[in-house]
Amino acid sequence: MNPPIDPRPCSACKSGVSQPFPFTMAFQPIVDVEAGKIFAYEALVRGKNGESAGSILGQVTEVNRYSFDQSCRVKAISLASQLGLAETGARLSINFMPAAIYSPAACIQLTLTTAREFRFPLDRLIFEITEAEQVADRQHLRNIVTEYRKYGFKMALDDFGAGYCGMALLADLPTDIVKLDMELTRNLPQRPAALAIVRAMVGLAKALGCELVAEGVETVEEYTAIRNCGIRLMQGYLLAKPGFETLPGFTLPSLESFAELTRMPVRLDEQGRLAFSSKAVLGGRS
Repeated sequence: MNPPIDPRPCSACKSGVSQPFPFTMAFQPIVDVEAGKIFAYEALVRGKNGESAGSILGQVTEVNRYSFDQSCRVKAISLASQLGLAETGARLSINFMPAAIYSPAACIQLTLTTAREFRFPLDRLIFEITEAEQVADRQHLRNIVTEYRKYGFKMALDDFGAGYCGMALLADLPTDIVKLDMELTRNLPQRPAALAIVRAMVGLAKALGCELVAEGVETVEEYTAIRNCGIRLMQGYLLAKPGFETLPGFTLPSLESFAELTRMPVRLDEQGRLAFSSKAVLGGRS
């Protein structure tokens, strides 16, 4: 049973919560390539005419940060619900700004109200903590995570390996999902050190009991190396581009594309990994 909605308003919301400036959302699939289905859709902020995320985030200030963060949650949940995301069985992943949260128990109330208004299951919500935002108060962030997990939300550490704190933040926070930044996955087969790090992260994630998502997958070579490391959740243009106010489908690379790439017969093994006629290549295990 979900905890009751706290009637106490957040002190930062006395004047109401409204969009500080116009924006909307695009949605990009996070694909379970082993199961062949969409694990989640990440909500990505866009301008009303499809302008980039950067053009929108550039308008965020200390003055409007709270209302922007709250408005993003409302827009993501309401639009995803209108598009029928809940009926797909996928989760909804929302980026949030820890610095915009004054009181975790109070500031979550609008999110809960919106989810219940649109009958969106609370246990299908993922909140992504971006490493791009330096966390000055680690205890405050722990309090946020603790409060959010009470409602069944999954917590994800976004852009892992590209921003602040990295391993220290992972060690301090209960985390359900770690999203490997594209700086790690880019040209992975040609970068032995990056490949070793990704392989080590697979073992670390298993030990911590969390899922790994490989971000920025854009080529068949990257897909092959990542899959043969044992990662099943992927996000990137190779599989699907963000859909502006839509829920796009996805396309997996064909076996023919792998055969052309490797010049070898290719099949899938019992775990859904790529199997070649000789020793594994492109970052796979020998």
